[in-house]
Amino acid sequence: MTARLIDGSAIGAAIRSEVAAEVSALRAHGTAPGLTVILVGEDPPSQIYVRSKARACAEAGMRSDVIALPASTAEHELLSVIERLNHDAAVHGILCQLPLPRHLDSARILRRIDPAKDVDGLHPINVGKLVLGDATGFKPATPFGVQQLLVRSGIDTRSAHVVIVGRSNLVGRPLANLLSQSGPGADATVTIAHSRTRDLDAVCRTADILIVAIGRAEFIRAAAVKPGATVIDVGTTRVDDASRSRGYRLAGDVAFDEVCEVAGAITPVPGGVGPMTIAMLLVNTLRAATMLTVGRSATSRQPPATSPPS
Repeated sequence: MTARLIDGSAIGAAIRSEVAAEVSALRAHGTAPGLTVILVGEDPPSQIYVRSKARACAEAGMRSDVIALPASTAEHELLSVIERLNHDAAVHGILCQLPLPRHLDSARILRRIDPAKDVDGLHPINVGKLVLGDATGFKPATPFGVQQLLVRSGIDTRSAHVVIVGRSNLVGRPLANLLSQSGPGADATVTIAHSRTRDLDAVCRTADILIVAIGRAEFIRAAAVKPGATVIDVGTTRVDDASRSRGYRLAGDVAFDEVCEVAGAITPVPGGVGPMTIAMLLVNTLRAATMLTVGRSATSRQPPATSPPS
């Protein structure tokens, strides 16, 4: 392996430690940041994610509640739960775990969450603030985590050509906005590519930083990577593997074993972007608690994880 490994687990742990110190200071002034996660149905990956989030909150000294609802929950029932949480002063962050059962309108559900408690950064108001470069909104946790991976790994994005493979509203599009704005971990020239991009491999080979979030296991091979490029793998897919005790393994969107022989730096799966997503969710929850506790004037305050290391 020639590529430097970007350790998202270690970087995420450092951010969570910083958050824990800030939470302790906030608790000393009478506020215990609280995150409530709504889980509808029994999707196994969602259950794993929710447990991980609850464990991370506890380790950071935050309150964490999970509202588990059956898959048959009607839309008006879910909206009623969200409305109750919107008015609960002890709840600073609300997260509705996706995907939702098909009979529920995800867009309508997300719009009902109070933007000041939308720590997932998916409410249209927070999306709009992200596009405008308005720092008073919440950045979506996964794109925010990718940006912090780059900053804290010493990967210079200024004037770099970033190619993002994937145009979803959850990762690709918000990440393009983040990296093309001004400031640390930004000032990049960004290309969004996708499954319909002509000669995708050739486009990817122009990237100084290649970020893959297309949801297809090992989709990007070595031929698509410029020698020395930084490769960030956002994907996580279960792949059947009879050699594993659990019958499967986790694979990213990048063929790791061959790409690491070409890339200059690369994230693993697991242990890359995943831990960063949870860390940035904690950052957003801490910030929400601060904003809701000391007033809107605190919105200009940057959370501890947004600054590059000294």
